[in-house]
Amino acid sequence: MTLPTWDQETDLLIVGSGAGGLLAAVVGASRGAKALVIEKTSEYGGTSATSGGGIWIPGSHLAAAAGHPDSPEEAFQYIRALSAQNVPDENIRAYVHRAPEMLRWVVENTPVRYQSLPYPDYHAELPGGRVGYRTHLPLEMDGRLLGDDVLTLRAASPAASLFNRINWRFSETYQLMFRMKGWQLTLLKMLTRYYLDVGQRLRSRKDRFLSLGTALVGGLRVALNQSGTELWLNSPLMELVREGPRVVGAVVRHEGKSLRIRTRAIILATGGFDRNPEMRQKHVPHLPDPSRSGGQEGNTGDGIMAALAVGAATMNMRHTWSAPVLSIPGEYRGRLSTTERALPGCIIVNQAGRRYMNEAASYHIAGQAMVAADRPEARTNPSWMVFDARYRRKYPLGPVLPLVPDWLLPRPVRSILYKAPDIASLARRLSLPADVLQATVLRFNEGARLGRDEEFARGAAAYDRLYGDPSVTPNPTLGPIEHPPFYAFPIYAGDIGTCGGMVTDEHARVLDANGHWVEGLYAVGNNAASVMGGSYPGAGSTLGPSMTFAYVAALDATGSTAA
Repeated sequence: MTLPTWDQETDLLIVGSGAGGLLAAVVGASRGAKALVIEKTSEYGGTSATSGGGIWIPGSHLAAAAGHPDSPEEAFQYIRALSAQNVPDENIRAYVHRAPEMLRWVVENTPVRYQSLPYPDYHAELPGGRVGYRTHLPLEMDGRLLGDDVLTLRAASPAASLFNRINWRFSETYQLMFRMKGWQLTLLKMLTRYYLDVGQRLRSRKDRFLSLGTALVGGLRVALNQSGTELWLNSPLMELVREGPRVVGAVVRHEGKSLRIRTRAIILATGGFDRNPEMRQKHVPHLPDPSRSGGQEGNTGDGIMAALAVGAATMNMRHTWSAPVLSIPGEYRGRLSTTERALPGCIIVNQAGRRYMNEAASYHIAGQAMVAADRPEARTNPSWMVFDARYRRKYPLGPVLPLVPDWLLPRPVRSILYKAPDIASLARRLSLPADVLQATVLRFNEGARLGRDEEFARGAAAYDRLYGDPSVTPNPTLGPIEHPPFYAFPIYAGDIGTCGGMVTDEHARVLDANGHWVEGLYAVGNNAASVMGGSYPGAGSTLGPSMTFAYVAALDATGSTAA
C-alpha cells in the first residue's frame, strides 16, 4: 500500500484564531512545540475579538490581591448546581482548579493584562455564588504593537464600540450611558483619540486603541508573533485524517491549494455552529435563524463536523448561549441586548401585550425566557420593548442613541422604531390589543413608582441592579412609563453562540461514543460541549472555559502538566 504524502509537518495544528486557539498556540510554543494556527476567514480573532473579552475565573490571584479570596470548592458547588447533569464532575473540578493557573500564566507570559471586577455572578444568590471578583476584564492595549496585523484583527461588535468603530473601556461605556459628570470630556477624548490617529485613519477605520475583546486577542497575537508561530488566514479545515486510533493530520485549503498537514496533535477551536442554518434546524429548531445570532459568519460548525467524521461523540447540541438580540435590517448578526432592558422606564411585552419575564435578568436567562414563554396565542419572537420619551431622551437602546433626534437615526433603525402619542395608539401600530397593553403599563407603573415589581421581582437580585441607573431610587431598574410620546422596538430571542459540541474529558481530549480518546484530537471553546452545560454562571463563562481548556490542551499535547 502506498502511504500518503504530506505537504507540511508541525507539532501542533490549531484550527481557529479566537482567544482559545491563539492561547493554545502560544502555550504550545512555550513548551518547544512548532505550532501552526489556521483561520478560515480573512480576519483573526473570531467571536472573541467582538466580545467584551471578559473571563469568569474563580479564585484568581488578582481577586485575592484585591482583598477578595475565593475557593475552588465554592466555585465547584456553584457550577455543579447550574450545569447539566451529564457534565462530569471531573471537568468542572478541572476548570475551577486550572482557570486561576491559566490566568496567572497569561498575565506573566503575554502582553494581556486583566483586572478583577466587583461584577456579580448571574446567580449570586445560590450557594457558592459571589457578588463580585470572579469576572475579569482585559485592560486596554496599544494596537501599534501589532504593526500591520492590526488591519486583519476582527473589529469589535456594534454593541462593544461607539458608532460601530471606536473602541471604549468599560468605564467609558458606563459614564456615557448615564451621562455622568464629565461625560462630555470623556466623549471628546475618545473622539480625539480615534480621529487624531491620522496614519491609521488614512488606511482603515479600525481603531488602534484596543479594548475589551480586541485587547485580549491583540495581546495574544503579539505573543504569537513573538513566539514565531505562523497564522494562516483564508485557510479553512477541509477534513481530519485518522490512521487507526489516532488523528495524524488534516487537509487544509490554503492559497488555492489543498495541503495535507501532518501533526502530533490537533486542537479544534473553530467556534460553534451558530451560523449554520442546517445544523441549527436540526439541533436548535426553536432558534433556526442564523441572523439572530451574535456569532461570526465563520462559525458554521466545521470543527464539529470534521470531528464527527473521525468518530467523535457530541453532547448537549441543543444548548446555546441564549440572549435577547436586536436585529437591525441590513446587519448580518444580532446585537446582544445587555444593559437596555435593566434601565428604568421600559418593559418587554409579548404579542398579546403582556409582560412575561424579569427584563433585568442576565441575557442568558432572558433569552431562555423568551423561548420558554412563546405560545401560539402570545408569541414572543419578536417581543416589543416599550418605553417612553424620558427613556428615549436619557438612555441608549442599541443604535437608538439618546440626544439624537428620531429623524437623524439611520433609515434601517427608523424603519423598526415605532412611535405614538399614547399607549393605545402605540398598541394599534404594533397590532396589539390596546386594552391589554394599557393595563400592562398601568400595572407596571403602579409598582415602579414604589420601586417594586410584584410580577417578576425586577431589581431584587444583585445582577439586576448592575445595569440599573444609580440615580434612580429606590430601585434603579424601575421607573414608570408615562411621558409621551411612547415608543416600541422589536427584540428577538437569539444567542451569542452555540455551546454544545464534542464530548471532552478534563484534559480537553475529544472522546468517542465509548468514552475513549480519539487520540491526537482536542476541542476547546464552543467546539466542545461546555463545562457550564447550558448554564451561564457569570460574565465571561464562554471565554473563561475556552482559554482554560486551551491552556490545558496545549500542555497535555506537549506532554506537560504545568507551564
